[in-house]
Amino acid sequence: MANYDNRPRYDAAVARATEADIDVGLRAYMIRVYNYMLSGLVLTGITSYATYLLSFQTVNGQTVPTALGQVLFGSPLMWVIVFAPLALVFFLSFRIARMSVPAAQTTFWIYAGLLGVSLATIFVAYTATSISQVFFITAATFGAMSLYGYTTKRDLSGWGSFLIMGLIGVIIASIVNIFLASDALGWAVSVIGVLVFVGLTAYDTQQIKEMYYAGDDATVAGRKAIMGALRLYLDFINLFLLLLSLFGSRE
Repeated sequence: MANYDNRPRYDAAVARATEADIDVGLRAYMIRVYNYMLSGLVLTGITSYATYLLSFQTVNGQTVPTALGQVLFGSPLMWVIVFAPLALVFFLSFRIARMSVPAAQTTFWIYAGLLGVSLATIFVAYTATSISQVFFITAATFGAMSLYGYTTKRDLSGWGSFLIMGLIGVIIASIVNIFLASDALGWAVSVIGVLVFVGLTAYDTQQIKEMYYAGDDATVAGRKAIMGALRLYLDFINLFLLLLSLFGSRE
């Protein structure tokens, strides 16, 4: 009887210790995800602003491209700058399982840097004050929704199909509006896009959290952290650009 009485207490202690280990590992994993994401955002911001300073200048109160700006944004190289980040996203998504962690990190940072180059023109289109204000609005919104996705006990997997359909709709409407140039359609796309990426932030955070497995080796865990960072990075960047189109003050 003594052994019978002690066994449940032993099992409970082991279970508590295992749960504690998982919690510590999960926190470390999520911190790694957010650190990768933050490093990408910082690199994008620095690259974007540096490219703007080197590519544009003010002449008689007008912002005009420098020689470098004409090469980057006034030649066929512009299409390389626009589509290279998209190509890297697909490359990283399909090759991540066969890449080393350092190679995946490098690819992610190259992507973040190239995207920064392509985003340099926002400093021409919008005032610096409105860019800063929208950035902080984006950070607060993203932080709140990511925290919700991490802490909620509600299963958000049902959001997935709805959000993906919304995202596809936003992409199609954006392409159509390139030809229509409708302000009303552009405004509607931005509003719906904000709602989609707000939802995706919470959904992706929960999905990234559920990807964690304590038995993963360092390589698998590193790959998961980088892909998780990429998902959240894309949510943040798209949310920022959509909010900027709605609330940014144009030059």
